[in-house]
Amino acid sequence: MPFRPLHLTSIAVIGLLFSALPAVAEDLCKGFGPQTPRDISSAAGENQRLFTLAPPAKQMNLCNIHTHTNAEHKGPGFSVSAGSGDHGGYKCNESASLTAAELEDPSNGQGAFRGVKPGDTIEVHWVHTSCDITPGKGLGSCLSDACANPQLRVETQVFLVVNDKNALDFNDFAYAGNKVDGLHQAKSLPTGTGSPVVFAGSTTGPQYTQAICSPLQVTWSVRPTCAKVDVNSFHKWAKDGNVFEEDYSHGVRQLVTAPALLAPIQ
Repeated sequence: MPFRPLHLTSIAVIGLLFSALPAVAEDLCKGFGPQTPRDISSAAGENQRLFTLAPPAKQMNLCNIHTHTNAEHKGPGFSVSAGSGDHGGYKCNESASLTAAELEDPSNGQGAFRGVKPGDTIEVHWVHTSCDITPGKGLGSCLSDACANPQLRVETQVFLVVNDKNALDFNDFAYAGNKVDGLHQAKSLPTGTGSPVVFAGSTTGPQYTQAICSPLQVTWSVRPTCAKVDVNSFHKWAKDGNVFEEDYSHGVRQLVTAPALLAPIQ
């Protein structure tokens, strides 16, 4: 059959037909429980994979502390998009209103805690486990040969990093060998940033997406507003050494938005 050029009106009709077709659905991981991070301002979710929420942090062992540069979660106080990719996520709403003094970098990019400078938003995770363990490096410290399937809870605070020694001192929230009633505990957890939003989710980090899900079940407790923290205190935490061997801030997992991957928040 000889080729006959299409009339312009025919091309337009074909274009309309294709535009009317439903968009190809994003490939989502199947069979997994609820995922994290999420927008904590929305309680919606359709994932019905249930698990028992972990007990309060004070009844568990602290096993790890680490940070992510930019918030992995989105919340009332950290809703400014920082873009996509490993260093995307969200920034504190006050990021654009910091003073020149707050933004001055006392270490000129050479501080002991790498990947953090004044003006950055960071999300800190205090990871707790039901296992009888000693706190240490990575999430592997939350497990043991005798306790391979623990309950996990992550207490979360998003900070706006500033150069101001009158801001919060991160070392007030560090571990430093602290034990309470025989349990490993942070010296304290942040207060004054709103009632934490508690929900069922998973582990995070840039290795996971909506197509590649985390299998671990985690109870999250995310405070809804930011607090300013002194950048010098993070450099001190890294310089003095910590049992977690943390000396840099990690990348983020992009926000999980598919209802099928989110648990409803009660």
